[in-house]
Amino acid sequence: MRRPIAVLRRLRRAERPLPVRKTPPRSAGRRCVIAMLALTSSAMAGDLPAGLTITRTDLGAKDRARVTAVTRAITDFSRPEPFELMQGGAGTSEKDVSRESFSQSSANITFEEQSTFKLGNALFRKNWVSSPSSTQASDGLGPLFNERACQNCHLKDGRGRPPQGDSGSTSMFLRLAREASSAEEKAAIAGHQLPNFPDPVYGTQLQELAVPGLHGEGRMHLDYQERKVELTDGTVVSLRKPSYSVTDLAYGPLDPRTTLSPRLTPPMIGLGLIEQIAPADILAHADPEDRDGDGISGRPNIVRDSLSGELTLGRFGWKAQTATIRQQAADAFAGDIGISTPEEPKHWGDCTAAQGKCLAMPNGVQDRLGPVEAPSPVMDLVTFYAQNLAVPARRDLAAPDVLAGKKVFYEIGCVACHSPKFVTRRDAPNKAQAFQLIWPYSDFLLHDMGPDLADGQAVGDATGSEWRTPPLWGIGLTETVNGNSFFLHDGRARSLTEAILWHAGEGQKARDRFAAASAAERDALLKFLESL
Repeated sequence: MRRPIAVLRRLRRAERPLPVRKTPPRSAGRRCVIAMLALTSSAMAGDLPAGLTITRTDLGAKDRARVTAVTRAITDFSRPEPFELMQGGAGTSEKDVSRESFSQSSANITFEEQSTFKLGNALFRKNWVSSPSSTQASDGLGPLFNERACQNCHLKDGRGRPPQGDSGSTSMFLRLAREASSAEEKAAIAGHQLPNFPDPVYGTQLQELAVPGLHGEGRMHLDYQERKVELTDGTVVSLRKPSYSVTDLAYGPLDPRTTLSPRLTPPMIGLGLIEQIAPADILAHADPEDRDGDGISGRPNIVRDSLSGELTLGRFGWKAQTATIRQQAADAFAGDIGISTPEEPKHWGDCTAAQGKCLAMPNGVQDRLGPVEAPSPVMDLVTFYAQNLAVPARRDLAAPDVLAGKKVFYEIGCVACHSPKFVTRRDAPNKAQAFQLIWPYSDFLLHDMGPDLADGQAVGDATGSEWRTPPLWGIGLTETVNGNSFFLHDGRARSLTEAILWHAGEGQKARDRFAAASAAERDALLKFLESL
């Protein structure tokens, strides 16, 4: 039985109209900015595939005006904004902070949907086993794999960690890929037929584990070199620069053209809301030619939807290489666990033609369950679970140091990429994600982050130095949920301060302003981030 008072409160929050603020007349400077944005939008419109527009088609004129007003950048930092506490909209979790803070269901899903969420959670935690097995609904693991269960990589539905000593690389793996080298391959990339090319022997990622009878492909080897950085006030911060290699290769050498890209598993919260941000609102932040001259270019990664075959906007993954949560889940099943799905019917996972013994191993397909190891009902449940992991509520958002830190966040330019607010589509398939004011602090675009963070691996439209802006919501609970504070795509940063100081390229100006700020300003900024 659900608590009726709590339900009524949630319904009232969900039905509450979006606030509309009266704004002062635009200055001449403001008009110049608007004109520049119009030019950028016009340029973007000419480069977009059919089906993607720079104007929202789900809203009428009245709703469009409300959305514009509520997502406008603020200038008053004396108090929190309306609804800022509920950074995941009406689905925000208001439960007490704990290690389970990233594992709560959206607060506004129905009683029946709670059951669906719990079934999806059970499958997310399920350990798959190798074939053949008496547990026929659970076999099909591998033959090569990185982990046995989704939860084993997405620890507590949160962030992974880089390998520590001999602990292995459970929640971080090496992506293997090379760029196109022939005219035919370049045409395939340009046509968005595939994002890049795998290693001819080891496939798309290094898999350290294998079922009995096979050897894992090799082991990630990681070294760090400490680098001292002195801030303007004399404070010294030590950064650690990683270098990667592979040892104990079991199937011969890697192709000399293959690049290694470390990928830390990201938090799972708020994914369903991100999926329902209107493409037009993400594209509105794009400025690939930097027409406004602020040094921030922001590019979308246009990808091909594997289900529809249409070109669309990538928004998931470290390089925005995936369009939907379902495809992201299917890719993880195939690449990380070695389980086939209707979306990725790879019964032997990432095994390549050069790994004949791997391809000769039994798979877990059961005729009575369908032609794949994880059939559509499994994918439905796992996808629903991933779509409805709630964003936790903000903490201490009215504290003076948090408000001061928010002002610093705006003033040093973090919001140029970490866009604070969006309103999701009114026509979202599930009402729980429809027309919600959310605060992910990301533009979901690609940005060049400089040579130190570059992995040299192109993924679709993303170059080897570009990364998608990661959402910041929930970042202040990383230590609570995951017991560590490792940040960035490879976990090299051991604190939020280190993560900021690694910013270069398009993030260089904001990084330098942070380095030049007073200790009080830096501390306030960190307090703000910890409140998210």
